[in-house]
Amino acid sequence: MRLVTAFLAAGAALTTLPAVAQNTWPDKPVKLVLPYPPGGNVDGAARIISEQLQAVFKQPFVVENRPGAGGMIAGEAVAKAQPDGYTLFMGANGPILFSPTIFKRNAYDWKKDFAPVSSVSFTPLVLQVHPSTPYKTVAELVAAGKKPGNALTMASPGAGTTNHLLSEYLQRESGAHWTTVHYKGNAPATTDLLGGQVQFNFDQVSVAGPFIQQGRTRALAVTSPKRLPQLPDVPTLQEAGFKDFSTETFTGILAPRATPKEIVVRLSDALQTILADKAVQARFQALGSEARGSTPEQFTAFLAKEDARWMPVIKQANITAE
Repeated sequence: MRLVTAFLAAGAALTTLPAVAQNTWPDKPVKLVLPYPPGGNVDGAARIISEQLQAVFKQPFVVENRPGAGGMIAGEAVAKAQPDGYTLFMGANGPILFSPTIFKRNAYDWKKDFAPVSSVSFTPLVLQVHPSTPYKTVAELVAAGKKPGNALTMASPGAGTTNHLLSEYLQRESGAHWTTVHYKGNAPATTDLLGGQVQFNFDQVSVAGPFIQQGRTRALAVTSPKRLPQLPDVPTLQEAGFKDFSTETFTGILAPRATPKEIVVRLSDALQTILADKAVQARFQALGSEARGSTPEQFTAFLAKEDARWMPVIKQANITAE
């Protein structure tokens, strides 16, 4: 009888362990694993929210940069981590949604291996040309791209990036064609655009803005639904004739799939509160981004919509990292 009682007591203790862990989370540092090196859009956003999360939860939120393989080194590490809320993936469009397909490596599937927590920030892009080119509008650029044997070149920071996908989408929708030159990151792509080695690119407004203001590039259109306050004279792609077209680079946080829902919800609630704070929003605006949190359900629906929108473009254009 005593043995049976002991087993029952042990079983009860085991069943309460997850609840205890959820109630005490976090009681040690939490890692935010990023797919990029320090600097840039995702890293900047992570540094802002890590400070705020630490203030809320009274534990360090440590940013860990693990670049490589289109973001899959970081993504796979988190997908295989203990689902206890102490290892989180903070990524963007490519690493979260497209890299496994583009790199032809089934390292993870966001729908099966992650629990979406919340969006963090959204950054519109701008279509810009080198000022030595004659193009003043999107229509003029597209017309040039429809000419047989044209010499147009577009700088891409890498296969499958939002920048690259926008170029492929514009070609598909307009019937124009140009040569895509892939670089190992945004910095060398920008350098060659500024030097006139390539004619145009899509770039995050946070990066392109200063060059546009200095006259080193010329903006033709922005990818946001509305004109941007920092570029009020630049039309949207919708105004340029591409109806219902808008897209942004997003950042967001995901946890390993089996992470307790209570932890996911607590983290999501905290992020929504943080990202609604005016001072935090001002810091993101300084980066050219909009701070915008979401519930796990809203973020999941958003990711599914982006997946359905861009995967056909990737497959039709046969976009790979090879």
